[in-house]
Amino acid sequence: MSKQTYYHNPRCSKSRQGLELLENNGVQPEVKLYLKEGVTATEFKEIVKKTGLKPLEGLIRVKEATFKELELKGQDLSVDQWAKVVSENPVLLERPILVNGAKAKVGRPPEDLLQIIS
Repeated sequence: MSKQTYYHNPRCSKSRQGLELLENNGVQPEVKLYLKEGVTATEFKEIVKKTGLKPLEGLIRVKEATFKELELKGQDLSVDQWAKVVSENPVLLERPILVNGAKAKVGRPPEDLLQIIS
């Protein structure tokens, strides 16, 4: 079985629900507390690749205060530029995210995570 990493914020109800759902389905992922541990630019680029999403298609928290403070709205940034922004401001990473081998999924809603655990 591939390594599974769960990008988790314990203060987020969706993130807690997603982790509980995974555990109830026999999945014990490595939990990454990304707000404390950070997210590297390389990790973010891997998440982009594995989800198949562009950063603004659901990987960036556009309603987060930091997004507004950094005046990111309307910016046409490359994946590398977004990776740098997220590595410096991990609060902008959408949550929760499960990475399972070559696939990754944003858990919004949490049930979406089940699509990549079989």
